[in-house]
Order: sequence, then C-alpha cells, then structure tokens
Amino acid sequence: MVGAFEQALLAAMIFVIMLGMGASLTPRDFTLALRRPQGLAIGVISQYGFMPLIGFGMTLALALPPPVAVGLLIVSCMPGGTTSNIFTYFSRGNLALSVLMTVTSTVAGVVLIPLVLLLYAAALDLEIPRENIIATLLILLVPVAIGMGLRRLSPNAGAVTEFFGSALALVFIAFIALSWIPRNWQFLVTTAPATYVAAIGLGVIGIAIGYAFARALRLHPRNARTVALETGIQNAPLAIAIIALTFPPDEQQAILAVGALYSLFMVVTSTAVTILFRRANAAAEQKMPDSLL
Repeated sequence: MVGAFEQALLAAMIFVIMLGMGASLTPRDFTLALRRPQGLAIGVISQYGFMPLIGFGMTLALALPPPVAVGLLIVSCMPGGTTSNIFTYFSRGNLALSVLMTVTSTVAGVVLIPLVLLLYAAALDLEIPRENIIATLLILLVPVAIGMGLRRLSPNAGAVTEFFGSALALVFIAFIALSWIPRNWQFLVTTAPATYVAAIGLGVIGIAIGYAFARALRLHPRNARTVALETGIQNAPLAIAIIALTFPPDEQQAILAVGALYSLFMVVTSTAVTILFRRANAAAEQKMPDSLL
C-alpha cells in the first residue's frame, strides 16, 4: 500500500507533472485543436475507445481477480501524458500531433474517464467510487491551469516548468521502483502471471492497435508512429495518484499492482518501440506533410 508520507510525496509529484503539462500549453493549442477535428477524433478514439476496450478484453481473457481488474481498467482509461511526448520526440514522430492528442485526452478525460469506467465496471460487476475519481480529476486540473497562466506570463519560466514536469514524469518511475516495489516485493513474487501479462500487454497491444489504426487512415508514417505511442502510453502517474487518493489503504496494494508494473515495463516497451521507429525512419519520411495530419 501507499503510506502517508508517500501519498504526500506522490501528490506533490503529480502536481508538478500536471503543472509542467499546463506550462506546455497555450490558448493557441486549443484553437489549433478545434480547427483540426480529425486530430481531436483520433485522440478521443485512441484513448477512450481502444484502450479501455483492450483493458476490458484482457480482464475477461485473463480472468483477473476484481482488485487487479479495477487497477487495469483505471490505467486503460487514463489520458496520454508527457512521457508519450518525450518518446514521440525521440522516435522522430510528429511532436505537435502528440501534444494535441495529449491535450485532447487530458481535457476530455474529466468527463470521459468516469463515464468509461462506469460502463466497463458495470459490465464486469465491479465497484469503482466514481465520485472520488471525478473530484480528483477536477483537482488535478488546477495545476494545469496554473501552468498555462505561468506560460502566458513568462514564456521562459513556462519552458523551465515544462521541462521539470516532463523530467519528473520519468523520475516518478524511479520513485515507484525505489519505494513501492521493495516494500511489496513479497506481494509481487506471489502475484499471478496474468497480472504481469495485463500490465505489459496493455501498452504493447495499445501501441500495435494505434499504429494499425493510423495506417488504416493512411496517415503519414511519422504521424502513425505518433498515434501509436500516444495510444499505448498512458498517464500511469495519474492512475496511481487516483488509486492512492481514492481507495482505502487496505485495498490499494492489489489495485496498484497493474499501475506500478505498467509504469516500469512501459519504459522498456516504449524504448524498444522507439528504437524500431527510428530505424524505420527512411529518407522519404524526412519531409513532413504540410498539415498536422
């Protein structure tokens, strides 16, 4: 489970991460998003169509116990995060599209996350305190708004905040590795293989389906790589924060398992996929299309 000190530290880290995300945004980003409905549609379909469906399907296929199923559903319903933007940059994808999809899924998530969770939880006969989740999501929009205001007042301060927020998203993985995993080592050793399959498979299948979806739409290869990474890389820190702040301590351990394992393995998976994407970056792809998509 997550102790009181860890909850406070986790809340502080999530605040800075969301602050950094807000600092990366300007009103122009939202105007651009509204002018490109195709990008909005791709972001919503990828994050709240494919990923929750993948999580739901894996829950049934792997016959996961209720606490693990709840954790998997929460992770699968998360928006994209700054980590996906980082891997998109290194994979030579379309960073502007990546940010657009992150913005879209984050803002839309306030409404869609509780709705999608309610839908799939009802289908699986699971109890999820959606009111607490809605309250947590609304609270987490505050640092996003502060970050946007900071960027507007001082572009330089906004850029620094954005950098630290993005870097902290990766530091968060180390925090999980150094804090939660050692104290719950015995639990992880006895965790069923199905939980590991779910934690690893969610990202792998998400990336594969996202890429297939983008290619089916005949998007430029760089845009297809971007959609793939944005689809498969979920905001795991946000998922873990929601679980830690929503569920009582005696229920947290099993629910947190997928989120913690997903955070660790997603770095490995995304790195491998990024290397593959960079090798596939043929000379013909160097010229970006005129449009975002």
